[in-house]
Amino acid sequence: MKITDIKTCEARFGYVRVYTDEGVYGTGELSHQGAGWRQIVDSMKPILLGEDPRDVDMCFEKIRRAFIFRGAMSGHAVSALTGIEVALWDLAGKAQGVPVYRLLGGKFRDRVRLYVDCASGDYTETYRKVTDAGFTAMKFDLDDANRPEKVDRWNWTVHPAELEVIVSEAFEIREAIGPHMDLGIDLHGRYDAVAGQKIAMALEELDLMWLEEPVPPENIDALAKVKAASNTPICVGENAYLRYGFREILEKQAADIIMPDISKCGGLSECRKIANMAEIYYVPFAPHNNSGPLSTLADAHTCASVPNFLALEYHRFRDEGMEQILDKDGPFIDSGHVVLTEADGLGAELNEDVVRSMLPEGERDAELWR
Repeated sequence: MKITDIKTCEARFGYVRVYTDEGVYGTGELSHQGAGWRQIVDSMKPILLGEDPRDVDMCFEKIRRAFIFRGAMSGHAVSALTGIEVALWDLAGKAQGVPVYRLLGGKFRDRVRLYVDCASGDYTETYRKVTDAGFTAMKFDLDDANRPEKVDRWNWTVHPAELEVIVSEAFEIREAIGPHMDLGIDLHGRYDAVAGQKIAMALEELDLMWLEEPVPPENIDALAKVKAASNTPICVGENAYLRYGFREILEKQAADIIMPDISKCGGLSECRKIANMAEIYYVPFAPHNNSGPLSTLADAHTCASVPNFLALEYHRFRDEGMEQILDKDGPFIDSGHVVLTEADGLGAELNEDVVRSMLPEGERDAELWR
């Protein structure tokens, strides 16, 4: 079996499809694709033409090494490569007649737990909707850069009045949702080390699932300071890439939980390796995911294949019609979990009529894949 072509599609989400000389193809989704991602994939295509798509790790590494001076350690190059990698796994599973998780070493669980990213809103009403749908974990954002209490929007410190508002709001959320729902609070890396310490210490009573990204990702020592200052669990990693991006975080034990974004930082195999690295430090694996249904389903194969999985983010709870993007036997999400089956590959195909409907009106008659 040989790779004959690689094409892309952009319809709200970014998709990559790998074709072969035997008529089998695989489809992947990437996140944070950014401008020009399709051109990056096009530039990677010649490197893989003629290769056996079942040699997924080799194909991945062949591109990564070829791009070593063109962004192969982080950013858009890795995200584009990730879309190809996920498509290769889908293709490999179909070619072998097995689900992807079988090729990743098998599964520890049939159902992959999701947590809902709620952003903000009416906490009580959101909690009711989330629990009615069967979810057992949720996350809220408390890093509003436009708060009137913020003294300087460029300074990453936290003024006492801003700290009071953040802490008060966090306590309100916990009161609204009760003690038994897992709760995450996201700060999006918008505070300095001292501010991160203050916020983490002030939230200790809330028994959080985690406090996410209290400081920017570049300085691991600063992150370690925040972790050491408080019993509040610290979760980071959505802005780290490949295994190399997590080495120092784990070696310095600078986080309690890691959250690689599987569909942008290297893909299914790479993130399984990251989870395996974390396991030897007894660090749970809770992937970041603000992508669409195909990525969520793909991510679930990696989450099923590792023992230290905690929860996978689900960003599309409020988005109507998301499940219609996938053609899949049985429900995509059931009682707050992705349901994995014995279906080949990722276990679903894109509903291309629905995908086409997400294109701008003037583009809906054009070729979907190019």
